[in-house]
Amino acid sequence: MDLAILAALIMLGGVVFFLIIGTPISISVGISSFAAMLVILPMKGAMLTSAQRMFVGLDSFALLAIPFFILAGNIMNNGGIAIRLINFSKIISGFFPGSLAQTNVVSNMLFGSISGSGVASAAAVGGIMSPIQKKEGYDPAFSTAVNIASAPTGMLIPPSNTLIVYATVAGSVSISALFMGGYLPGILWGVGVMIVAGIMAKRRGYLARHRMTLAECGKVAIDAIPSLSLIVVVIGGILGGIFTATEASAIAVVYSLFLSGCYRSLDFKTLPQIFLNTAKMSAIVIFMLATSSIMSWVMAFTQIPGMIADSLLSLTDNPIIILLIINIVLLFVGTFMDPTPAVLIFTPIFLPICMGLGMDPVQFGILLVFNLSLGTITPPVGPILFTGCKVSGVSIDSVIKTLLPFFFVIFLVLMMVTYIPAISMAIPQAMGLVG
Repeated sequence: MDLAILAALIMLGGVVFFLIIGTPISISVGISSFAAMLVILPMKGAMLTSAQRMFVGLDSFALLAIPFFILAGNIMNNGGIAIRLINFSKIISGFFPGSLAQTNVVSNMLFGSISGSGVASAAAVGGIMSPIQKKEGYDPAFSTAVNIASAPTGMLIPPSNTLIVYATVAGSVSISALFMGGYLPGILWGVGVMIVAGIMAKRRGYLARHRMTLAECGKVAIDAIPSLSLIVVVIGGILGGIFTATEASAIAVVYSLFLSGCYRSLDFKTLPQIFLNTAKMSAIVIFMLATSSIMSWVMAFTQIPGMIADSLLSLTDNPIIILLIINIVLLFVGTFMDPTPAVLIFTPIFLPICMGLGMDPVQFGILLVFNLSLGTITPPVGPILFTGCKVSGVSIDSVIKTLLPFFFVIFLVLMMVTYIPAISMAIPQAMGLVG
């Protein structure tokens, strides 16, 4: 057997084996990749190459944005920003059937776009909205399903840590273009959830019970302006060339601290714990990036992406079918693997195939993150699914049935993103960020 094929089998088989026995994904990838490297190189060479690849994989200024955006999200989660965004969301969604559920969706879109974390949105917004909806007579399973289904929109609407990781792995892909490309898909996801929630709410009799007066709307809007300004500062600064995405992440931290201090909602005695939690979350992501760099080297050496591409093309040369197969694979992967390692592993495999079909790397990045975001709300892993259920105190079994209509409409949006390039590319092209 060819050594390259043997190394590929050892690496892929090792990852599957270690995941089955419950080994953390970063350890699974690292050990399996090193074992595969031993087939290709002598022990000393394998050790030196592994260490080198880990350092090279982290040698990126753009990656500094990840811990800063995680810190900014943790500060926002504790700094009174969520409640102001929820109040502002009532202006937009308060007139629709199931107004509280609609407010939950809009709040997740706003908070997620600021914090960049679907899990943080599910926890912060769900923690506030669930008791209110329960008091108004909403079925807890319904309100929890709405919160879970809409929380991942923040992984597409910028700033998004997952898109930053993709830009790093894919190479010469503009983070600004990816950020702009995520707006329409993220908004369409949210609108789709709002439509389903509205239909279900109308059937259940959850109507708008309190309409805000013009004066109330004005007061709430003014109160929310400082929080909403963070989006303008971060995204506007990046697009205007005032600062990079990494510098924007640091500015987001400073702005969040300043805003939380002005709101007097953050106990600054909790900052050490917030910093510690941020360090832990960042370490997990960064170590995952390091070990995945070893895997990327082995895949490049063994030409695994080329073999998979040849296998796909041997099945069919129809682009529609190939893209559908890629979606199915990514959806399956997303059900048991976190988005970050999945991006690291599958970008070098599927990006060349999609580019060969004429797809722009920006569109593929949005397609990839969309698929993996959907995986965050599906069992057996589903971090947003578990977080949403934990926050509302509802069992996963009772929520899954209610989530099914939401899954259907989100999948329809995914198909639109896959086969209609303009959904991902219109804004970046209009702004001159891509050709």
